[in-house]
Amino acid sequence: MKNRLKGFTLLELMIVIAILGILASFISGNLINSLKKGRDARRKSDLEQIQRALELYYEDNKSYPALITAGSQITHPSVANKVYMQRVPDDPASNNDYTYVSSGTNYKIYSCIENTNDNGPGVTTYSVTCGDCGNCKYGVSSSNTLP
Repeated sequence: MKNRLKGFTLLELMIVIAILGILASFISGNLINSLKKGRDARRKSDLEQIQRALELYYEDNKSYPALITAGSQITHPSVANKVYMQRVPDDPASNNDYTYVSSGTNYKIYSCIENTNDNGPGVTTYSVTCGDCGNCKYGVSSSNTLP
C-alpha cells in the first residue's frame, strides 16, 4: 500500500480562492456604499446645523449673512463675541464649501449627494452647481423660500 500525503489539490485551492474573492467583492461593495451613505448623512447634518445658526443670526439682525465660507465663524456683525457657529463645516469628501446663496432676506444652501439611491426629503437635482460633483442634489433654505 502506498503512503499518500494528505493535502489539498490545486483545483480545490483555486475554488476556495474564487469563493473568497466573490465574498470580498460583496463586502467591499457594501463598505463603499456605507461610506457614501455616511458622508451623505454628515452633509445633511452639516446643512441643518448651518440652517439653525443662520436662523439665530436672522433673529438678531433681521437679515442673513451675504457670504459664509467653510472654516469661518458665523458671528454677529456688531456685537463682539456673539458667535452663532464656531466653524462652518465643509464637504466631507472634497473639503469644498457648501453652496450658499443669499439675498439677505432669504438663503439656500446646497450640497452633493453621493448615494444615487437616496430620494429622501430635500434630495432632488437642482440647477445650481456644487463643486466637483456637478449639479447639487440636496438643499435646505430659509423658511420663507423653497430650496
